[in-house]
Amino acid sequence: MNILAFETSCDETAVAVVRDGRTVLSGAVLSQTDLHALYGGVVPEIASRSHLEAITPLAAKVAAGHAIDAVAATAAPGLIGALLVGLNFAKGYAMAAGLPLIPVHHIRGHIAAAYLAEPELEPPFLAAVVSGGHTLLLAVSGYTEMEVVGGTRDDAAGEAFDKAARVLGLGYPGGAALSRLAGGGDPNRYPFPRAAVKDSPFDMSFSGVKTALINLIHNAGQLYGDDWKNQTDLPSVAASFQNAVVSVLTDRICAAAEAFRFQNVVLAGGVAANQALRDSLRERLGENIHIPPVYLCGDNAAMIGSQAFYEAGKGGFAPLSQNAYATFPPGRGLPGGVP
Repeated sequence: MNILAFETSCDETAVAVVRDGRTVLSGAVLSQTDLHALYGGVVPEIASRSHLEAITPLAAKVAAGHAIDAVAATAAPGLIGALLVGLNFAKGYAMAAGLPLIPVHHIRGHIAAAYLAEPELEPPFLAAVVSGGHTLLLAVSGYTEMEVVGGTRDDAAGEAFDKAARVLGLGYPGGAALSRLAGGGDPNRYPFPRAAVKDSPFDMSFSGVKTALINLIHNAGQLYGDDWKNQTDLPSVAASFQNAVVSVLTDRICAAAEAFRFQNVVLAGGVAANQALRDSLRERLGENIHIPPVYLCGDNAAMIGSQAFYEAGKGGFAPLSQNAYATFPPGRGLPGGVP
């Protein structure tokens, strides 16, 4: 089955054709990073308008020459205006071509990126989805059966990285810039806190470590005024902050895998591109950690096309009245057809 898939949940317009959930036949991602960098973060209205401008030519380019059997699109969660652009375009394409529509949950899509990277990988496994908007641990018992077993109580890990980068003056997007700066620092110089959630061993909190960094920089500004950057070991600040976040993630992921007796662990989402996190989990889990290549960690349509194949196998087709949802639990099927 060849599935034409669309992903527009945030600030990437992505289209792909995926065969049988495992092979990418064609794909493209158009980033809006430069548009949003001026504002220090994603502006929803600009994101939606940019999707509108990009999606038609991108779809024509990616779909050209391929026989399409079904159309899929991210239907939740995400920026509602951005989601509606991709979903409504997919609905129009499906109606015009007489093809079935498959709505896909964005988190399930991130997990499916691992199937594209490792065609032999199959559930069950523990999935850690770590991105700018999500930090979740899921017990994946089947391609469409999964349950949230842990996650952040406040900031997502990627959100904490981006906010820390903004405080350090690194611009947007901040996660990658902070990681590069951390490469030249001492990860143990600054003792940033590592929060635990009482009676919830697999939950996390990153607001405290973020506040600690803000206070450190604020104090440096009071001591040194405008010269605070030159008087502060910024690479070590970044490295220590990153070390605190990565250590919490690694500990919770490994603890959940052991508690639920999963031999394999999948790391997915935008923060899965962070080299320190990749190295930490490989050191702890060895060959049992499965991480997609960096180009499949961020938002892309190939992962949506992959997951759509398995949703279709469970009868997960939807009518053209399918709606988009800004929030929706990944463990539940989307209203409109997905079981």
